[in-house]
Amino acid sequence: MSPASIISSRLQGIVALAAACLSSLMFGLEISSVPAILPTLEAVLHADFQQLQWIMNAYTIAVTTVLMATGTLADRYGRKRVFLIGIIAFGLTSLICGLADNASVLIVARFLQGMSGGAMLICQVAVLSHQFPEGRQRGMAFGWWGIIFGIGLGFGPLIGVTIAALSTWEWVFLVHVVLAVVTATLAVFGVRESRDPEAKSLDIAGIASLSLSVFCLAFYITQGPALGFGSTTALAVICLSAASFIAFIVAEKINSRPMFDVSVFRIRAFSGAIIGSIAMNISFWPFMIYLPIWFQAGLGYGSLAAGLSLLAYTLPTLIVPPLAERLSLRYRPGLVIPIGLFTIGLGFLLMRLGAASAAASWLTMLPGSLLSGLGLGMTNTPVTNTTTGAVARDRAGMASGIDMSARMISLAINIAVMGFILVSGVFSHLENVLPATLGPEQLRAMAERISAGNIASLPDLPADIIRDALVEGFGRVMLYGGLGVWLLATASFLVFGSGKIRRCAEDEACNSTVV
Repeated sequence: MSPASIISSRLQGIVALAAACLSSLMFGLEISSVPAILPTLEAVLHADFQQLQWIMNAYTIAVTTVLMATGTLADRYGRKRVFLIGIIAFGLTSLICGLADNASVLIVARFLQGMSGGAMLICQVAVLSHQFPEGRQRGMAFGWWGIIFGIGLGFGPLIGVTIAALSTWEWVFLVHVVLAVVTATLAVFGVRESRDPEAKSLDIAGIASLSLSVFCLAFYITQGPALGFGSTTALAVICLSAASFIAFIVAEKINSRPMFDVSVFRIRAFSGAIIGSIAMNISFWPFMIYLPIWFQAGLGYGSLAAGLSLLAYTLPTLIVPPLAERLSLRYRPGLVIPIGLFTIGLGFLLMRLGAASAAASWLTMLPGSLLSGLGLGMTNTPVTNTTTGAVARDRAGMASGIDMSARMISLAINIAVMGFILVSGVFSHLENVLPATLGPEQLRAMAERISAGNIASLPDLPADIIRDALVEGFGRVMLYGGLGVWLLATASFLVFGSGKIRRCAEDEACNSTVV
């Protein structure tokens, strides 16, 4: 190869890496920047509490629906082609989000945005794997990709509120129209086309049944209080969720090329790491949806101050991963992952104490926020590396798909669960302190407004009652997150196996971990 060809190849690789990193930045920002502006969306779009939940859940559920399908389509029709389609679709759906004039339109647009975002996410990994097949360059490429992805997630809340403060909330979405144009241009010139000649067919039955099951479960939890959990409609929805999940299991067992090969769950390292994926998303990530509401409605901070306060929760997730990698190489992931999960739980319980303090502020929340972020940073990368490294190389894509699906499904479900717990806690406090003349429907409407941070709509309700109600509601949410992640940390430790701790080089299970 001539020097000119080498230079051209290197330049093409840099451009392709830039395209993958920019698309990962967009995907991460749309997870973490939108929660910070939910109070603004509630006020401007007159969204109720359930609609605020669906603004987030529509995105996460949609990501889940396309993860496995996109990988198959990209293998068959071309990874560059599908990547470009995903980028362009993300830009167009972001435009629709920015132009939405009511919550219902925004929810539909967020679902479409999530589908295109999920397509981008899967193609990023496929593109980088093909463009940087081995050696130091591969490690460098995935290292930069992970850093940029982490910046999108970690700084998203601050970026979201800053954009809203300097301009309007619409630009939290519209900025991705500009970024999508730049990213698509880089992808056209930098990404090399690749296909898999042995690509399998789509598992339509598996995709449809799993998506329907997750959607119905989230719908039941979110809309249950309004419908009545024991009502005919609600029971029909939860039964449909259960039936769809059973259909998914059957479909995967009888399909010769299943979307989820359930046999990989027999690998202890894989199953232990997947439990870690679920644990992070019943605690840390769904709580980031509600934490801005606590800082603004509970502590009285403005949107920018709330965004700055959130940095203590998110920044450690960027700083700790290199240390977590070293620990995973020195010790078994079966120890590092449960310790990271335990640290998240400890942080949640400390945040609960800080929120209940008589002089609660960002300072009383700081120790718990930092610990939670440290725990997430210690857990996240080892989980990803273990799930892909615990299986044969030709199954790494499928393992990565299961990992991401587990994350998105548990995130979608626990956004709904935490919202239900928050409203229930606020409702319980209001029921105890307000006159008995107020009926349950009135109290629940008030509880949902308070939980959404819509304090201005309740001018006659004393501020101390509102704050105490939020303390009760958020206290229950933090207790759920803390105890839930501890329970799963224990399960992960037991599934991994609690034998003698050995250096990674001496341990087959550890040797499955890759960077």
